[in-house]
Amino acid sequence: MRKLIASTFVSLDGVMQAPGGPEEDPSGGFAFGGWTFNYWDEVMGRAMNGFDGKDRELVLGRRTYEIFDAYWPYQSADNPIAQTLNAARKHVASRTLKDLHWNNSTLLQGDVVAAVSALKSEAGQDLQIIGSGNLIQTLRAASLIDEYNVWTFPVVLGHGKRLFEAGAKAGGLRLTVSQVSATGVVMSTYVPAGEVPIGSFAQTEPSAKELDRRAKLAREAG
Repeated sequence: MRKLIASTFVSLDGVMQAPGGPEEDPSGGFAFGGWTFNYWDEVMGRAMNGFDGKDRELVLGRRTYEIFDAYWPYQSADNPIAQTLNAARKHVASRTLKDLHWNNSTLLQGDVVAAVSALKSEAGQDLQIIGSGNLIQTLRAASLIDEYNVWTFPVVLGHGKRLFEAGAKAGGLRLTVSQVSATGVVMSTYVPAGEVPIGSFAQTEPSAKELDRRAKLAREAG
């Protein structure tokens, strides 16, 4: 079975909306489109694996597909990222699009969870989600995402669409790779690691004050 990898840029407070420009996705009154632009450096340019579509098939939500479709086919023919994204096979989740014009693009049919599950069971290259926040929420809830390629930028945005929205299914993650750009962007790869591991730093024999504190909390909760 091939892997499904989610790649996204996020702010320090987890927002992933409109990283590339003000016109990408201003929905909800989001006013910080383009918040990644001034952090790019050579280290990040060399670490684009996971965002360039190389040796992977893409799984895209409708908004991200439309952003990419309006941009990458119109870039210079010698742009290496444009070359790989334009050539890659693309699977698009949309309830409204009827026709796709970007090279090698096809619509996922029927229930998206079932469709992506079927894709994962096929032989071929690993599958890559880029952006596509709404789609990530759906596929993560169904435990279909095998790896997260997350670049965390040193900026707080306060509101906007998040990688892990409120109510996201709880779970642990294990860090497999990490590096930092000269501008402070932390580029990390995580894989799911089961349930949230829980422990306690509490004393084996709590003090009387600690027992009083717990009792107070219980009364307040009641």
